[in-house]
Amino acid sequence: MKIGIIGASGYAGGELLRLLAGHPEFEVCTVTAHSNAGEAITTVHPHLSSYVGKNFSAFDPKDFDCCELIFLALPHGESAGVIASLHSAAKIVDLGADYRLEDSARWKKYYGGEHAGTWTYGAPELPGARALIAKSKKVANPGCYATAIALGVAPAANIADIDDVVVVAASGTTGAGRSAKINLIASEVMGSLTSYKFGGVHQHTPEIEEAITRATGESSKISFTPILAPMPRGILATITMKLKTGVDITQVRSAYEKAYNVEEFVQLLPEGQMPKTSSVLGSNFVTMQVAVDEHTNRLVVSVAIDNLVKGAAGQAIQNANIISAFPENMGLTSQGIGA
Repeated sequence: MKIGIIGASGYAGGELLRLLAGHPEFEVCTVTAHSNAGEAITTVHPHLSSYVGKNFSAFDPKDFDCCELIFLALPHGESAGVIASLHSAAKIVDLGADYRLEDSARWKKYYGGEHAGTWTYGAPELPGARALIAKSKKVANPGCYATAIALGVAPAANIADIDDVVVVAASGTTGAGRSAKINLIASEVMGSLTSYKFGGVHQHTPEIEEAITRATGESSKISFTPILAPMPRGILATITMKLKTGVDITQVRSAYEKAYNVEEFVQLLPEGQMPKTSSVLGSNFVTMQVAVDEHTNRLVVSVAIDNLVKGAAGQAIQNANIISAFPENMGLTSQGIGA
């Protein structure tokens, strides 16, 4: 299949290019980057040696007429205008937030501007999602924090109070995009941790709540505090929920094993082994661990992902495989790099 990427100069776009270079059925034909149009791909992504001699182009809808599948990796709020100019037969996976939310009022509150609409939400491992994705031509790829947190909460629907979930999650600096920002330069970040979007205002909050409610049929409310970590990539989320009366660790592990024992990319680790970001670096895998804090009768879930792969480009390719009727793991079987 001929593939196009719109907005490939950012970190997620670079990961798309890296992963697609090894995909046996997807051929990258057109790659655009607005501010880097005309530049060599390897000038922006020097590690992508398979793209030597190829340049980013300026966006022209006609260049995508030959593409059967198109990935969008644009800043939030920019996808709708571009999509309107693309040919209607193309399958599209949007890595931005424009089509993730169902509630237009919450879009205006957390993002501002007009809500573009709602597409099929591309979180294959959540209950009921895979079948909907397979029937779709347009998929909204989940956010990175939303991926880690929704997967960590959903199996607890019958054993814990998912209407009062507390999450503290740390992310590497690539999660903030590639634009130059003083607070993200090495001198500011190295050797330091800081919370941001403090007080429950992070834009992934409504997305997480909608994803969990859609998957479980139960109302969900999240108190979410993100942390900027002094590392380039990776997310480690710690999630806590009040357990229902009489639920013990055996029942907890059983619920999570039932949810994910057939899922290739989500791994409940053996007891005593903890998720760490280095173990999933560069991979599409999710690792998690569960425990019961008996002092407070709370379920504690730890989740690790690579924010650029399972949290962006890898999951986008996973969704593209599903809507193209290819094996879901095609091009995504690499293990994490490790420490």
